[in-house]
Amino acid sequence: MPTAAPPDLDTLALRLKALSDPLRLKILDRLRGGEHCVCELTDALGQSQSLLSFHLKTLKDAGFVSDRRDGRWMHYALNPEAMRDVEALLRSLGRRRSGRSRTPLRCA
Repeated sequence: MPTAAPPDLDTLALRLKALSDPLRLKILDRLRGGEHCVCELTDALGQSQSLLSFHLKTLKDAGFVSDRRDGRWMHYALNPEAMRDVEALLRSLGRRRSGRSRTPLRCA
C-alpha cells in the first residue's frame, strides 16, 4: 500500500490561521454558492469594501479563493481543493503513524 506524503504543516498552519476569523468563514460560506464580486459581498455581509478586501486577500494567500478582474471589480470564487486538502490533513493528524512505537519514551 503506498504511503501518503507527509502533510505540509506550514501550509496547514497558514490555512488554519486564515480560517480562524468569523468574517472569513462567512465569506467562504457565501462563496460556496458561486463566484461573487466584492460589491455583492459588501451588501450581503454588511461590511466595508476595504475590510472585505483585506480578508479576501488573506483567504487568497492561504489558497482558499481565487480572483479575477472584470473592469473595476474583483470577483472571487472558492477553491474547493484547498478545503479538501485541509480536511485530509486534519484527518491524517488524527491517525496513528505506522511504525511508531506504542511504548512511551521515558525522560531522563
